[in-house]
Amino acid sequence: MCKLLGISRSIVYYERKNKRKDIELENHIIRIFKESKNNYGSRKIKVELQKLGYQVSLRRIRKYMNLNGLVSNYTVKQFKVHKATCNEDKIENKLNREFDRKEKLDVVVSDLTYVNVQGKWNYICLIIDLFNREIIGYAAGKNKSAELVYKAFGTIKTNLNKINIFHTDRGNEFKNKIIDDVLKTFNIERSLSKKGCPYDNAVAEATYKIIKTEFAFNRIFENFEELETELFDYVNWYNNFRIRGIK
Repeated sequence: MCKLLGISRSIVYYERKNKRKDIELENHIIRIFKESKNNYGSRKIKVELQKLGYQVSLRRIRKYMNLNGLVSNYTVKQFKVHKATCNEDKIENKLNREFDRKEKLDVVVSDLTYVNVQGKWNYICLIIDLFNREIIGYAAGKNKSAELVYKAFGTIKTNLNKINIFHTDRGNEFKNKIIDDVLKTFNIERSLSKKGCPYDNAVAEATYKIIKTEFAFNRIFENFEELETELFDYVNWYNNFRIRGIK
């Protein structure tokens, strides 16, 4: 066309015709990121975009994320708090690292982690079903104690008699008469990891790494009520909406 018109090719520029679509795509990326509570990286955002009919490269997604300052919680270095005293009870590891269970509530695992509320450590306890990795019980408390674990049991919306084994590490918060009474009442077997062996409770450890990154890290809750509200909202999102198996 330039030859026919007798003009130089250097004065002709290509202009994108789909600027509106680019803006729509960018807005979708921002929305998906915010709805994921700032947790999704480019791979999970790509999955969500595919559901909307977009075929977009990871490079392009990262470009829009960088332009808008969207940094996943997973890219931020985290501070580790070391565990304290150990439960020395002579209870064997009945789970034996058999984490894949074919029946619901056959084995549930638990652990506690810290959160920052107005500059002070508060704690959350989760109870996880190994059958589908769902959080079936949860609670927040101002102290790392057996009462917090008991409170988490109280949120489980199913018959506790259906639980066969309750497995945890050897934290002293799980060594208490109040916990023993719950397990005895509902005929639940006790299982403990070996001392100093986090791999024996790997599913709980992995889940808590996710919780620390997506929910607790780099967050300062204004008060305990906000913590409880946000925890309820996060558990609902985690169980029902969060993409699994993609980093």
